[in-house]
Amino acid sequence: MAHKWTDQDGRTYPLAVPAVTNEGTGGTVRAYLLNRAKPHLPPWLGWAGTGVAGALGHWHWGESAAAGVGLTLASVALTGATWLMGKSTSQQRRIHSAVTVAAGSAWLTAACLAGPTAGPVDDLYLMGGPVVALSWNVRMALRHNPEGAAGGSADGGLLEKVGLARAQIGAAKVEPNRVTAPLALEPGEQTNDDVTKALARIASALDLPKSAVRYSPDPDSERRGDLVIVPEDMLSEVVEWEGPSNLGGSIADPLNLGRYDDGADLLVWLPGDPDAGRNSTHLLIAGGTGSGKGDTALNVLTEILSRTDVVVWFSDPKAFQDFAPLRAGLDWGVEGGTPTEVMVAGVEAAIPARTRWLGAHGYRQWVPEAAQTQNDPAHSCRSDGRACGCAGMPFLVAWFEEAANTLRALGDDAFTGIAQEARSAGISLVVSLQRPSYDQMSTSTRASLPSVIALGCDPRDEGFSLPETVIDAGAHPGAWGNRRPGYCYVVSPGIDESRYPSPGRTRRFTIRAVPVMERLAAWAQHNGAVADPVTAGAVSGVAGRAYTGRTADDNAGQPVALRAVRSEEDEDMDHGGLLVDPEDIDIDPEAELPDPQEGDDAPIFGQETGHKPSPEEARRLFAAALAEFEADGHMIVGPKDFTDWCDRHSLSRSWVSLRLKEAAQEGRLDATNATGRWRIVPALTAA
Repeated sequence: MAHKWTDQDGRTYPLAVPAVTNEGTGGTVRAYLLNRAKPHLPPWLGWAGTGVAGALGHWHWGESAAAGVGLTLASVALTGATWLMGKSTSQQRRIHSAVTVAAGSAWLTAACLAGPTAGPVDDLYLMGGPVVALSWNVRMALRHNPEGAAGGSADGGLLEKVGLARAQIGAAKVEPNRVTAPLALEPGEQTNDDVTKALARIASALDLPKSAVRYSPDPDSERRGDLVIVPEDMLSEVVEWEGPSNLGGSIADPLNLGRYDDGADLLVWLPGDPDAGRNSTHLLIAGGTGSGKGDTALNVLTEILSRTDVVVWFSDPKAFQDFAPLRAGLDWGVEGGTPTEVMVAGVEAAIPARTRWLGAHGYRQWVPEAAQTQNDPAHSCRSDGRACGCAGMPFLVAWFEEAANTLRALGDDAFTGIAQEARSAGISLVVSLQRPSYDQMSTSTRASLPSVIALGCDPRDEGFSLPETVIDAGAHPGAWGNRRPGYCYVVSPGIDESRYPSPGRTRRFTIRAVPVMERLAAWAQHNGAVADPVTAGAVSGVAGRAYTGRTADDNAGQPVALRAVRSEEDEDMDHGGLLVDPEDIDIDPEAELPDPQEGDDAPIFGQETGHKPSPEEARRLFAAALAEFEADGHMIVGPKDFTDWCDRHSLSRSWVSLRLKEAAQEGRLDATNATGRWRIVPALTAA
């Protein structure tokens, strides 16, 4: 039968000895006693060896003064080394070891110089040696006595194994699949950084993945914190999305995106809450290819569209490849390129208009009451103190999917102004991209995105997504890469900071989710909020017909807030009359064509082709071109946009750049952040 014996350091070794039987043969009893005695023999062997060494040392160095000096120095050095090497052990064991070595080396020095039988040297050996050996036997007996285990270390020796032996661990709080234990480190010797560096060793000792062990330092102490251990990964099971969590609720309620590894809900808030002391936030969704970023974005967007007091402006350069079933529920959806440029300008124009409205109605930040009709005198814009009855202002989410495309086109600071100013206007900016590195996004923009959902990524990119303190606490999305889609860390206001290094997982969207998303979009179209007159007016002032707004009825093509204004213009229009363009009304169809003019003929070598209009004619044609672009919703233009137009009208392009500058001086165009790009000022606004 195989048995084990344990040495003084707690190491166990297998030992094959016969089992004790009722025969009681002499050989069997001797083997049993030897097996039981072996763990206690090392101190006695050390005592005997010291006596032999003392006798041999006296025979060799008994008359040498130099040997006396050497032995004394060796004794001091050995004792000091023992004290230093015991730093990683408990204080009691360190003192016991140092005293034992000091006593043994002192006796050995005396025996070598004076002789092992001189004076009290032999008495000290015969009485003190067994006492020291027995003290180690008693220590080991107490250490492995089950009855005394309750008085031992609360961590079962775990902290000693990982180099934190003198740390003290308090009573653990045990929850379903989560253990939280307060930790107090050795004053002046250990800091919270030591625990952070030991997390991998703790995970190894517990046979768990590194992500299952986290440490949350106490912000008021450098030597205290909570060690969190999650023994079972509850995220390994895929959970499919079946519908929004709070259909018909407010955007001020939390968005439920999935669950943490201990089973708790993964919640995110966008608007602020002055009562809870929570600020409004912008959201960054970052993750590498295959990390589940698309499903995570769908989780966020479906939660937003299920609320009744929010509108969404959405830009997707991938032509709504993942979001097509939800497009009907958006207030404004555009693809990449020029339409996205217009949306950025529209958000910039909406910020001061919304901020002005909120301030006039007594709101320091957006709250759900701001989305309702203003019937409260406390939130009236009237000077006489009576309720103003103004239409409410819904919360606005400006979402830029695959934002790296937009940043390349507009510059790395395209969102800087929005990110810094939009929160006070009741606007949340959502930016989704694979790698939020500083060569793609300006540091000012990144610093203004306080919330992040960090999915699997390259280990070198962890610092771009998560704060350094969260990484030090045990968060490592680089360990997942694209092997665990949907796994993420979430840092956002409203979430307990101890949750930041806890991994979560968002729900998966499959083909079965498409009909549910389409029904959600239809619900949002009929029950969701529409843009308020202030927001719709501000964005239409820069986007013109490019902004249509989500319609709740059959009047497609214009925002509900603007339909009342534009219907008055429609009443004044006579829809009868000639079916001819106004600019062609004076043309006689029977008249002869005009004679050819210079420049209308075949190209001359080294000279541009096409008719070169007079200055007056150029202004008229250019104005018509701008009107044509505006009618098509093409509100951002540059010289390259006139290529097809010039070819279509057989006109040269040499005067386009000059005319753009002149139109800007006249107020018909406005410069954008991009070089050589101009925003068309809608005709009514310019007038």
